[in-house]
Amino acid sequence: MSYIDGFVAPVREEKKQAYLDMAAKAAPIFREYGALRVVEGWGNDLPHGKTTDFFLAVKAEDGENVVFSWIVWPDKATRDAGWEKVMADERMKPEGDMPFDGKRMFWGGFDPIVDEGEG
Repeated sequence: MSYIDGFVAPVREEKKQAYLDMAAKAAPIFREYGALRVVEGWGNDLPHGKTTDFFLAVKAEDGENVVFSWIVWPDKATRDAGWEKVMADERMKPEGDMPFDGKRMFWGGFDPIVDEGEG
């Protein structure tokens, strides 16, 4: 069964292109090391809640949006080996400042429990 890594991060609106550039550079590297699919989503329909929401989850500040991303792997073993290779790959070294606040980003690994449809 496949395995999924999920990520949520705050990104300043003016850093959208820098984030896109970073993500576009990283995606093929993840694919090279076994990822089946890499998806980056820029928030455009994120309601503000009273108890919780995407903005509250990352403590978003004025002028920030939220990115929701996931990587699909064939299985957890491939994911674990792939991440080790990605982190050691020189191409993944940051070029300048990161376009998001990593301290307010959160992530985790998931076993799919329902997977309907294509992709």
